[in-house]
Amino acid sequence: MKVKPVNHAKAAEEFIEDTAHMDFHDERLWDLRQKRDEQMHILPEWQELRARASAIKEHTLANLPEYLEQFEANAKKNGIHVHWAADGAEHNRIVGEILEKHGAKSLIKSKSMVTEECCMREYLEPRGVVVTETDLGERIQQLDNQMPSHIVVPAVHKLIPDVAKIFAEHYHTDPNDSSAQSLAWQQRLAARPVILSADAGMTGGNFVVAETGSFVVCTNEGNADLSATVPGLHIATIGIERLVPRMADMGVFIRMLSRSALGSPITQYTTHFRGPQKGSEMHVVLVDNGRSHRLGMEDFWTSLKCIRCGACMNTCPVYRRSGGLSYGAVYSGPIGAIIDPTFNERKYSTLPFASTMNGSCTNVCPVKINIHEQLYKWRRVLAEHHELPFVKREVMHMAGKLMGQPTLYRAAINSTEVALSTMPRFVLYNWLNPWGKHRELPHPVKQTFHSWYKQNRLKTKKKEGESA
Repeated sequence: MKVKPVNHAKAAEEFIEDTAHMDFHDERLWDLRQKRDEQMHILPEWQELRARASAIKEHTLANLPEYLEQFEANAKKNGIHVHWAADGAEHNRIVGEILEKHGAKSLIKSKSMVTEECCMREYLEPRGVVVTETDLGERIQQLDNQMPSHIVVPAVHKLIPDVAKIFAEHYHTDPNDSSAQSLAWQQRLAARPVILSADAGMTGGNFVVAETGSFVVCTNEGNADLSATVPGLHIATIGIERLVPRMADMGVFIRMLSRSALGSPITQYTTHFRGPQKGSEMHVVLVDNGRSHRLGMEDFWTSLKCIRCGACMNTCPVYRRSGGLSYGAVYSGPIGAIIDPTFNERKYSTLPFASTMNGSCTNVCPVKINIHEQLYKWRRVLAEHHELPFVKREVMHMAGKLMGQPTLYRAAINSTEVALSTMPRFVLYNWLNPWGKHRELPHPVKQTFHSWYKQNRLKTKKKEGESA
């Protein structure tokens, strides 16, 4: 049975119809974009930092096997157990075996997109392991049985009444609580006993340093530090692309990460983990899950430079108005639209088309990923692989025929005004015209550029030639 493509357009339409949520989502993320711009203008070396960050990541990816081996050797010297997971299934099996060996039945964890990517909770919970997200946004999403809708702010699409309703259902709090501070406090009260009694803790890792065999976790709530240090067992799940060669490189990325993500100079907690605490145990699971394959894709390998700041999402007009859940994937927004098809080309074939191709995503990316160019290239690949929907394929085919014949194209343009004013509405507004589903067709101009140029420029050139 073939996997159905994600219907992004339909899901986006449902989100847009909820005006209150859509407006808040749009305004909140645009505010983050503006704060990012303010930070950019404060640093005169901003573009130099971007270029440096990009160069470091490209160098690392070009020498990834050597740096991974260097990290493993140094991490083992530090007392860290290092595991390799080829895919999500192997990652889940490794984590499950570590927990089983320690008799761990409760796991607290900080935000980790890789565990979402591997569907780890869905694997562990039927095996008797209670997994609790300690990040506020992730916990809200977990209680609501939803994926994160944003890489950095997982529940950004929710309003305060939404959270109050969820907490009332699970924590028996006041469903009419309208205070964000009060709701955050309720989560703190609910989380602390779980954290203090947990059998094991898990974090992700923003950066992995080959030179020192250490990894760095950046958070604003301190939950990762609690997850890592309170239980006697710490498991870190990290994608193999999060590597940097030297500790000195961190000076570039730490300055870029939070400024790009939230418009703040630095995260509240930037924690370096170099080895286990006395009497504790630390494991690092390095996850491939398609990354090696993507590294070999000539047009798309640079997407592995991503440091998961979410800046491209905050600036994207399509993402801001359609919501992250409409993408139907762990990674949403522009970066998701170029990453997701590498996991399942058919399932995520609609996502590269969820873009205006304005290039803003590329302009704000701190590691200079050419996101909008990769979106265009994915469109070409999907067309070549026959992964376009029937209507889009036929419309594009007809448009190609029309635009490939100048005489026919000009005749069609010249007849547009007559057609719009005389044809029955059902001919113009139907299922073959998705534009007309949400808006009126634009009224055609009185004169095309071609006819204007012919009338004004060609005549002038002709007269100049005759005068000469």
